[in-house]
Amino acid sequence: MKRSLFFGILLITSVVLWAQVDGSATRKIRAGALQSHFTAYGSERAWTGSYYAGMIWPADYDLQDNAVIKRSWLACDNFTDARGIHFDKYGIYFALDDVGRTLFPMRLDQSAKSELPTVYVDGNDINSIYNRDIDRYDPDQIADRIVTNVVNTSMGLTMTRRIYAFSQQYHDNYFIKEFIFKNTGNADYDDEIELNADLKGVYVSWGVRYSVSRDGARFLNGQSWGKHTVVTRRGETYPDHYTEVLTESTPLASLDWLRAAFAWLGQDKTRSYDTIGSPAVTYNGRLTAVQHAGIVTLHVDKSVDDRDDDPHQPSVLGWHAGDTYPGKGGLVAGSMNELYTMLQGNPYQGKGGTDRFDETYLPQVTNQADPFTIHGDEGGTNIWFVYGPFDIPFGDSIRIVEAEGVSGLSQVMANKIGKRWKQAYLNSNDKGPFELPDGSTTDNKDVFKNMWTFTGKDSIMMTFSRAKRNFDSGMSIPQPPEPPALFDVASGGDKIFLSWQASPSESENDFGGYRIFRAVGKPDTTYQEIFACGAGTDHPQLVYEYQDKSPQRGFPYYYYIVAFNDGSNNTSGVTNPSGPLMSSRFFSRGTEPAFLKRQPGEALSAIRVVPNPYNISAREFNFANEPNKITFYNIPAYCDIKIYTERGDLIKTIQHRDGSGDASWDAVTSSRQVAVSGVYIAYIEVTRDYMNSKGVTLYKKGDHTLRKFVIIR
Repeated sequence: MKRSLFFGILLITSVVLWAQVDGSATRKIRAGALQSHFTAYGSERAWTGSYYAGMIWPADYDLQDNAVIKRSWLACDNFTDARGIHFDKYGIYFALDDVGRTLFPMRLDQSAKSELPTVYVDGNDINSIYNRDIDRYDPDQIADRIVTNVVNTSMGLTMTRRIYAFSQQYHDNYFIKEFIFKNTGNADYDDEIELNADLKGVYVSWGVRYSVSRDGARFLNGQSWGKHTVVTRRGETYPDHYTEVLTESTPLASLDWLRAAFAWLGQDKTRSYDTIGSPAVTYNGRLTAVQHAGIVTLHVDKSVDDRDDDPHQPSVLGWHAGDTYPGKGGLVAGSMNELYTMLQGNPYQGKGGTDRFDETYLPQVTNQADPFTIHGDEGGTNIWFVYGPFDIPFGDSIRIVEAEGVSGLSQVMANKIGKRWKQAYLNSNDKGPFELPDGSTTDNKDVFKNMWTFTGKDSIMMTFSRAKRNFDSGMSIPQPPEPPALFDVASGGDKIFLSWQASPSESENDFGGYRIFRAVGKPDTTYQEIFACGAGTDHPQLVYEYQDKSPQRGFPYYYYIVAFNDGSNNTSGVTNPSGPLMSSRFFSRGTEPAFLKRQPGEALSAIRVVPNPYNISAREFNFANEPNKITFYNIPAYCDIKIYTERGDLIKTIQHRDGSGDASWDAVTSSRQVAVSGVYIAYIEVTRDYMNSKGVTLYKKGDHTLRKFVIIR
């Protein structure tokens, strides 16, 4: 038996009975750069009522959701249900509407290896809202997070799925997903066993669709549900290579035997420009959809009697039209037969295949067809996996393990490439030269943009390689140190104070120290390291301190802290690059800002409005990453600022109560409308008497003044 199989054995031999849970209940994993939610009924439809949310990568930035839907099916041959009704073929579709009819969620919970650090920003407990994600702590588990989900089905086949997530920096952009399908005979919520027959010809299948990504979909029609998603596959030669050992130094070109399928954003035929990467054409051109998302198969039991990996599974691996499938709206006897035929490898209505979709239909780097037009389904294109057929006797089980991940071009490079593309887009005479990833050049801006976007294909295959190496090692990847137990950020008058408690890992021989990173303007941006220190070796410190004296007034600052080791536990280069490891930045991120607090103004005459005038054409030069910000300086410690239009309409009231000398406005009215061009009047009224440190009263409650300012859009 392979070493990688050890962590699933207990699940094969036993099933724990749990009380039923709400089918719509979710648990969210937020340990690394890939973050998502998982639903109690056993599959995920990422619709929130306003957007398809989930599979967020990179989670440092806003609008990076990639999930749309995971359509999951079970089917078997020659089945008699608990009512005694016989079916030539029997199928189940995992949908929330079928909870209580064919799906019976029994368990959904999440365990964590360690408790979240406490993170304060000016006294606000940032991590407190995330504690509800965790149901229990298990210091002996290897993964940082494990979500466990158990669902009984009317087939009597109970699915136990476990999602393993890691915070280690080279393994935090994928989830390992283990599925145990056991013939328990339990076909409903209670403990009674309704069925005891063997299950024959069992298929397990899913079609997964990605938007890749939410940010990019803002610029394209229908991409929020994946209308223009491209799918490809790998692994045609897996049986010839599956015994090979992968390492970090294995050439990328040698990874295409891995059993994988992944997706990215293609061409939107309604657009006149090349949409690969979804450049923000109406803004600065940055690439908003560089994500490549997909699934790799890590293990499939050959049978209930042979737990070795079956190199000929999945039995179907390819692509399928997104909204074209049997039994849409509920599986009935006729559509169950159609489903079974589809899972045998016959695309429904011919709208699918096992070839490499992109290489067959979209072979050019530019001028590509809109992918949905290939099969005609405006629902987009799904990744299509089928496992089976399996015979599963009563009491036996089959185990399947996959990894699902997202990778692609970094945000820094996405901005750089996109802005250069936009420059050429606006100037038809700009022929570069444009440097390509391999160091060569081109005079075609679209080739330049697309070749850089397509480096995501190598990135996602490297992600799948690391997931496989992690799994093959028994999930024994080198571990980073734990983060500090507490991180406290406090705004000050001339500096921002940072303090933290020692990491629980500080006593370990390989412990290195701490690093602090900072972003300016918003948390959704690139962070820079501003401080590093070692540990207190001879006399370990209970609390460390650092004073950030470089901030400027009027700007918000965001911080996180990591602990790092010296890399002596990470030297083999087998599961990931060797060298030092850091705790996850997502454990200690301060998602609220700290500021330099200006002293209150000493006279109403000193109040200033900055910028004045506010001109949208110069907004990038006003406040870093806060283009709509207007600030009132030297104001009283406690006051109300009422903003009126020139004709006297009150559009915003700012209640200033923190005792400092400045307050800001985002140029949005109380009714959530953007303030239009015009002259505005700020009425500032003191709400509390205020004395300076010498006891001199500077102003009294009721004192007031006016300031005019201009907005130009």
